[in-house]
Amino acid sequence: MIHESNTNIQGDARGCGERLREARQAAGLGVPEVAARLRMPVHVVEALEEGRWQVIGASVFVRGQLRSYARLLGIDVEPFLDIEVAPARPVDLVSHAHTPRLQRVMEGVGRKAVYVVITAAIAVPVWLATRTHFGDTPPTTASLDALPPEAEMATRPVAPGPAAATTVPAATVGNAPYVASLAPPVARAAQAATGALQLEFSGESWMQVTAPDGRTVEQGLMRAGDSRSFEAGGIGRVVLGNASVVRVQQAGSIVDLTPFQRANVARFAVSSDGSVTAAE
Repeated sequence: MIHESNTNIQGDARGCGERLREARQAAGLGVPEVAARLRMPVHVVEALEEGRWQVIGASVFVRGQLRSYARLLGIDVEPFLDIEVAPARPVDLVSHAHTPRLQRVMEGVGRKAVYVVITAAIAVPVWLATRTHFGDTPPTTASLDALPPEAEMATRPVAPGPAAATTVPAATVGNAPYVASLAPPVARAAQAATGALQLEFSGESWMQVTAPDGRTVEQGLMRAGDSRSFEAGGIGRVVLGNASVVRVQQAGSIVDLTPFQRANVARFAVSSDGSVTAAE
């Protein structure tokens, strides 16, 4: 809104307004009718007649509206139009929603903290759930011919006889327990000939072996140097993590794990005759 103190008006505003009002009344027209014909707001027509030109706007608009009004009534108002209206001062815009810089910084830090907390709440339980699979260390098995002399002496029967020959205690070498195997090399060769599945590990790998009925035969973290052998028909499905460090043999022949491997995890099934096929 433009105040009178900010407007400089020259000319006979009141005399011009009275001249317009008298001509309008003589023509029998009302203010609303004039406003409709000139397509002006009613308060603009009233301001022209009352000489309140400063509320209308710049002088160029006032002159144009006065001349339009005069043409409608058929009168001449040029003698009254010595008008100079100061340009309207732009309104100072004040933002009532301004946020101080410190508050914006604190809000940004708060949002980042919320993201960190949400990420930790999701990632930590997942990490703990997967970590338990690698925390269990299965017992290491080895053949008697691979044990050191002191372990072999611990597993040797005290007295000859059928009972002593069939009872062999477990030997402990260092901190890793060993489960003694009485199968001689000839027996292991026979297992390979009958289609047994053999796994040899040159690095750490997580292994899971299940029976054909879905029962877990063995699972856990295998270390470099470990090996496992399973008879044909006794297992149904094998999963090997870090499969690149596992050597798989079936009936003495090396099995290529590439067709069964994805993201360094191999999954394959073992049929009743020991052959390796893709897992369903």
